[in-house]
Amino acid sequence: MKIKALEISEANSYIKKILNNDPILYNLRVRGEISNFKVNSSGHVYLTLKDETSKMKCIIFKNKYDKSLKLEDGIKIIATGYISVYERDGSYQLYINEIEREGVGKLHLEFEKLKQKLYKEGLFDEKYKKKIPYMPQKIGVVTSETGAVIRDIINVVKRRFPKVEILLYPVSVQGMNSAEEIVKGIEFFNEVKKVDTMIVGRGGGSLEELWSFNEEKVARAIFASDIPIISAVGHEVDFTICDFVSDMRAPTPSAAAEIAVPNIDDLLYRLDNCKKRLKTDMYTFIDRDRNKLENTFNEINSIIKNNIVKEGKNNLKLLSNRLSKSIESKIEKEKYQLVSISDSIKNNVNQNIDKKKEQLKNSASLLHSLSPLATIDRGYCMVQKEGCIINSIEDVNIDENLKIMMIDGNIECKVNSIENKQF
Repeated sequence: MKIKALEISEANSYIKKILNNDPILYNLRVRGEISNFKVNSSGHVYLTLKDETSKMKCIIFKNKYDKSLKLEDGIKIIATGYISVYERDGSYQLYINEIEREGVGKLHLEFEKLKQKLYKEGLFDEKYKKKIPYMPQKIGVVTSETGAVIRDIINVVKRRFPKVEILLYPVSVQGMNSAEEIVKGIEFFNEVKKVDTMIVGRGGGSLEELWSFNEEKVARAIFASDIPIISAVGHEVDFTICDFVSDMRAPTPSAAAEIAVPNIDDLLYRLDNCKKRLKTDMYTFIDRDRNKLENTFNEINSIIKNNIVKEGKNNLKLLSNRLSKSIESKIEKEKYQLVSISDSIKNNVNQNIDKKKEQLKNSASLLHSLSPLATIDRGYCMVQKEGCIINSIEDVNIDENLKIMMIDGNIECKVNSIENKQF
């Protein structure tokens, strides 16, 4: 007996039913690397998952696509969905319902677990938060010495309040041993080089790249710090354990610098207002005492006139003249003293304000001249090998790669020859 021939559409439909009724294939969880990632104009996402030997076509419908995962080619994910056949083409594919970036799911669990643990211990309580000093003299920064973070902080502080001294403790902000380096930086500013405020942070990145700032040892070092700490990790949407335990969280490193120091223009404006109020109060004081003197003079004149009437007209004129001259002399003397005091106060106020302005300008110029960026501005460069600064040919070998930091960017180069120059 011959088997009935099926139309292609019938065969594909039959295969689809078999796949849809399979309990394993209808709730399948697979791991793979994304390739051929594409977001269609309809909003649906098409991609291929692959391992070392095989590939699988996949689709994510628009309502199932989570843009916050930032999927792209090369990302490894764990996908959950069902296998079905696209009947028109006769090809099977995985219809994805849920996605997690490989490793991120575990890190999220660790993050939440540590967050709850420290919350219960009280490390996030507001009562332990230290006040950020309004006008610090020294700021300690714990971050990478080569990233944009330290340059942003220096630029903002120099613009807002150039008198402040900035001290950098360079650390690795991701990778092995980075958490230990961050802890040592916090302890250094607490025990060795005292500062008024500390900024701990780095630029943006994935959860894995920011993980050093989610380590328990870093959180406890921040909590134990006697110096107020501003956390400046990642971008505004990024949150780490460091943000919760620090005394203040800044959305970006630049914002941390703005929080750490006041604006010198605002301070000068307030000084000018104080000067104006002082002048107003001084003139009010002088006018008040002048009125008191005039009232006293009038009262004395009145008393004298009454006494002179009793003693006689002849004595009235003589006594009146004597007292009038004496009182007028006293009034003139008091007026002269008040004017001298007023001029002295005004001169002292103006001299102090001018002196403070000149000190601020000189401090700003000195800070700028000592800045590593000012050295680069004058035409010098900084040479690094594997993230470390070098200054001798003894540290360099032929064919090694070097990075040269210049004022407007970095240059990657390879050593072709080495010349030992004798001085």
